[in-house]
Amino acid sequence: MSASLEPGIEKLMIKRILLGLFIYVAAISSKAEDGSRLWLRYDTVNTVPQIECGFDSPVVRVAAGELSSFWKGGKVSLQLMADSKHYSLGNDGYTITTHNGVICLGSLSEKGLLYAAYHLLRLQECGIDCSRLDISEKPVYDIRILNHWDNPDGTIERGYAGRSLWKWDELPSVISPRYVSYARANASIGINGTVLNNVNASPEVLSTDNLEKVKALADIFRPYGIRVYLSVNFASPIKLGGLPTADPLDENVASWWRNKVREVYSLIPDFGGFLVKANSEGQPGPCDYGRTHAEGANMLASALKPYGGIVMWRAFVYSPTDDDRAKQAYLEFKPLDGKFLDNVIVQVKNGPIDFQPREPYSPLFGAMPHTQLMVEFQVTQEYLGHSNHLAYLAPMWKEFYSYFSPSCLRAAAGVANIGDDTNWCGHDFAQSNWYAFGRLAWNPELSSEDIAREWLAQTFTTDEKFVSPMEDVMIKSREAVVDYMMPLGLHHIFAWGHHYGPEPWCEIPGARPDWLPAYYHQADRTGLGFDRTETGSNAVSQYPDSLAAVFGSLESCPEEFLLWFHHVPWKYEMKSGRTLWDELCFRYQRGLDSVRGFRSVWEDMSPYVDAERHAAVSHRMDIQVSDAIWWKDACLEYFRTFSRMKYPKGIDKPVHSLKELKKVRLPIDNYTCPAADMLPGGVK
Repeated sequence: MSASLEPGIEKLMIKRILLGLFIYVAAISSKAEDGSRLWLRYDTVNTVPQIECGFDSPVVRVAAGELSSFWKGGKVSLQLMADSKHYSLGNDGYTITTHNGVICLGSLSEKGLLYAAYHLLRLQECGIDCSRLDISEKPVYDIRILNHWDNPDGTIERGYAGRSLWKWDELPSVISPRYVSYARANASIGINGTVLNNVNASPEVLSTDNLEKVKALADIFRPYGIRVYLSVNFASPIKLGGLPTADPLDENVASWWRNKVREVYSLIPDFGGFLVKANSEGQPGPCDYGRTHAEGANMLASALKPYGGIVMWRAFVYSPTDDDRAKQAYLEFKPLDGKFLDNVIVQVKNGPIDFQPREPYSPLFGAMPHTQLMVEFQVTQEYLGHSNHLAYLAPMWKEFYSYFSPSCLRAAAGVANIGDDTNWCGHDFAQSNWYAFGRLAWNPELSSEDIAREWLAQTFTTDEKFVSPMEDVMIKSREAVVDYMMPLGLHHIFAWGHHYGPEPWCEIPGARPDWLPAYYHQADRTGLGFDRTETGSNAVSQYPDSLAAVFGSLESCPEEFLLWFHHVPWKYEMKSGRTLWDELCFRYQRGLDSVRGFRSVWEDMSPYVDAERHAAVSHRMDIQVSDAIWWKDACLEYFRTFSRMKYPKGIDKPVHSLKELKKVRLPIDNYTCPAADMLPGGVK
């Protein structure tokens, strides 16, 4: 049920929400196709349908309002049901059934009815026959959450779609209508939580003035079933509270957090909890005081527990080492298994390094059976061409889930790719990753293909002449990116800082070795790749024995992870019969050829797509082809200085020399302009 609010405040917030929805509906007929409507491109109905509901609440008003505005079928009845079937589906689960021409949406809770309403509209927009429905749905995860890396000054760390949605200087008095649109989009795909600020958190987010701003957003999001969370700085008691220490075992520190949590919940009764990045990349944490991650997390969890709040404690930690950065999270957290309180969830990145285009899964998954874990995916494309490249990431996330049952995890988090650009995500096709994250957080068993078809049908058209070829492009797109960036298990050979473009030769005086590409690719005259076998760092030993044996053998290791786990001779014979060098060249060429093909397919789609979005995507695809040439030339020319081998037949000659490419410097961190403009002579 909805959280209790003061009656006057509740009415004011409902008016704001309904006004935002009214503005959205009124603007549909006149709005250009600029991508702002995402996958919610519903046409308003001429005749208001019969929507039956015997009770009232802010959440149900949203559900009924959506159906009244957009449902084109017959009578729909919304019913709270407390029978055994609906108990088994939980609070967010629901049924959709057809009886005597009436569609019944049933759930234990109002939120379940909201999700059911969006499900019904999704079926309609995808052209599904709704005359005989018998659907039961429940989410795999109770917590399905976006992590925004948004800063107080409006910038977004690893954001490629403009500035932050949250206008902190205007809140709480000015409420942007986009806040409602954001909430609608998330609710429509089952996302039920949002962390508003960067994991590299400012202590000031917990100041009373800022909490009033957070409250304003929480009030907007609540009727859409979305809780707000905050990233917190572990040293807040020092920087905000004036204490001399942030030691989690100091009673004054614990007392400060209890008082701060009490203040938060007095303003936001359904506040979700804290996300914490501690003792990582210079962030303060309990290890600064000789305490463990568990002791730090448990202190915060104890303060939150009386209110039902949780702590999401990130396992992204690594320290200077000559061994192997890929082992660090496992080494620090596995000994703490079973030592975290039950309202702590350890948040682990899907891979052991850092959101690379392809990684094996993090060995922490499965290694902490007595600790609640959640997976952290990166929806924003920090390492996949920013908002310039079409890279549909559902296949990447499905690859992660293929190694173990998703049900062994408690929750799923996605680092958001959302900004204040008109189309929200920079690249129109980047919207599909926001959509896919939500759908997979609800049900990891959904196929990448089905999700792509849903998104295409709702975002563009249901015409099969469009959906089928573009589904094929989307499904192949992530593999193409891997091919032209870092095939065969290569990783982290990006340019310094901004991570846009290749720089496998990068050397920064005084930089830690594990911040530089050579640490990872280990190229020399004999071969290429990082030896993580028993003869190397022995990172394979962190995986279950059966999988360690597969990864640890040069003959049995899947080729997509070969250079992740092995230092391989240049003339090693691959499964294709080619040498490693020739296979490497082939993969880079294949990636380039793939994106050229994607561009050709998209050009053929012009009869089915509005001119505005077709032109915008065409422009991005031109950039992607240019960047694929850049990646291919830079990496192969560089690695050829070690292999000393000729290019095999069928490989395009380099457009640029290595000497020219080493001079390329991109001017800013959040770089989203055509990279070709920065290359010698440009690439077309």
